[in-house]
Amino acid sequence: MEIITSTDIENLGITPLQCIGWVREAFLMKDRCQLPAKLSVHPRGNDFFNTMPCLLPPEYSRFGCKVVSRVKGAHPALKSELMLFDTESGEMLAMVNADWITAMRTGAVATLAIETLRNSRASVYSFIGLGAMARATLDCLIASNADNHLHIRLMSYKDQAEKIIDEYGSHGNVTFEAVDTIEAFATDADVIVSCITDADRLVVEDTSLFKPGVLVVPVHTRGFQNCDTVFDRVVADDRAHVEGFRYFSRFRDFSQLEEVLKGERPGRTSDNERLLAYNIGLGLHDVLYATKILDMLHTRNQA
Repeated sequence: MEIITSTDIENLGITPLQCIGWVREAFLMKDRCQLPAKLSVHPRGNDFFNTMPCLLPPEYSRFGCKVVSRVKGAHPALKSELMLFDTESGEMLAMVNADWITAMRTGAVATLAIETLRNSRASVYSFIGLGAMARATLDCLIASNADNHLHIRLMSYKDQAEKIIDEYGSHGNVTFEAVDTIEAFATDADVIVSCITDADRLVVEDTSLFKPGVLVVPVHTRGFQNCDTVFDRVVADDRAHVEGFRYFSRFRDFSQLEEVLKGERPGRTSDNERLLAYNIGLGLHDVLYATKILDMLHTRNQA
């Protein structure tokens, strides 16, 4: 059994575009996987431990299970480990530190949802919650829009907005602004991305601030329940993840993202529809990433 650290993974130089390609590959084979809904336990408050198993299709010969946790006060707040098995022998192949995997597959899925569901004139992207998940999403979004100009609006919190502007300001296809109020954050935004991990109230209480054509992507699902019943469409990574939501029965229209990617269901039918994208996180993406990473490490070691 191999131990794969975050440093081992980072040294492979995996690009954001590769990450987006991997999540697309995963969604397109989702119907051939055995993918039980994640099991979540809550030791206190909003702290959680999630167990996320997935059996990939036979040609991959891989089963994996990730355990991800969020504990208030921990640094980083989100931590994860993944066990990867060979389904033909039953052998445990690797124990993988999945912090990098969790961040980058989350950012890649958010970006894929944005590319698939945003309106055709989208130019203003508002971000709130500016930690590791926001940076991963920015990495993927900026890389996938090399030929488009993005105006990124950041909701100020401590010095995080300034740090992001310093880190990403050299990209020629991006301009930034920092704002201090929810009204300035939400008004006229084409895409709203929330990476807040712990929200005990609504982020934007007045739904009239969401313009026609907006796409809202709550990466950790919290804080936008008031959109559930008034937005035109809701798209999620998996039905089982959202059918327990309080307002699921009142969604005006619901699709799974792979149905949209395959052309089986419409994503957006006009530039005036307001859409909500709930991507809760699939063990499928984690296990496919771990499989790709293990293969890359073996290829590099054999070179």
